[in-house]
Amino acid sequence: MINNLLKDKPTRLFVIFCSFFVANALIAECIGGKIFSLERLLGVPVHTFTIFGYPGLSFNLTCGVLLWPLEFVLTDVVNEYFGPKAVRRISYIAVSLISYAFLMFYIAIKVPAADWWLGSSAQDGVPNMQDAFGSIFGQGMWIIFASIMAFLVSQIVDVTVFHRIKKATGEKHVWLRATGSTIISQLVDSFIVLFIAFKIGKDWSWQQVLAICVVNYTYKFIMAIALTPLIYFLEGRVEKYLGKETTERMKKAAMGQEMA
Repeated sequence: MINNLLKDKPTRLFVIFCSFFVANALIAECIGGKIFSLERLLGVPVHTFTIFGYPGLSFNLTCGVLLWPLEFVLTDVVNEYFGPKAVRRISYIAVSLISYAFLMFYIAIKVPAADWWLGSSAQDGVPNMQDAFGSIFGQGMWIIFASIMAFLVSQIVDVTVFHRIKKATGEKHVWLRATGSTIISQLVDSFIVLFIAFKIGKDWSWQQVLAICVVNYTYKFIMAIALTPLIYFLEGRVEKYLGKETTERMKKAAMGQEMA
């Protein structure tokens, strides 16, 4: 039976998309604890600025944003050919496995460490491996909860906006439904994660939350525009792999699922 399933090209493609989607989401969560300077990455001087009266801002971003734009690109491609039910399915799988991963991280942190291991990297500037391990994998519960909720809600928003634009424009303007849905869902994602993790979790001021939200969203907005050609490239590869007749049938079925 499994051989028959994997011989079916749309099924094989969905498995590939689902696997990459889940792996990418999990990696993004794992590397999200590191903050990097976008200006230094691009080799430009770091300039601070003020938004909503909150000073000292610059483009310091979590490493998770390096991967999250790819999630929304993939969401739009899956949405185009497999429909909203498929997007929700892989989103629920991703959230479940991220939650499972963080549970395993928590257990691993709490397991008693071997005495010799604690100082095993002292010569490399890491005096206590347990502290280092806990710092990397032990993100705060508010941040974990916030990122999961933001991801789930933004995926639902992306699916909804995508199909409403497609119903209005038909098969034309792929860039509009793909980029438009990503821009709106990324705004939702940016706000929810900051609101839950830092407004509720750490009692930040609204001024600080909104200012940092603007900084994060500016990057995501630019990336959504920049990655638009990638959507066309992926859709072109999908249609070449499956054939025009199959892809047209899948697109109609995807819209039918949305309208059902």
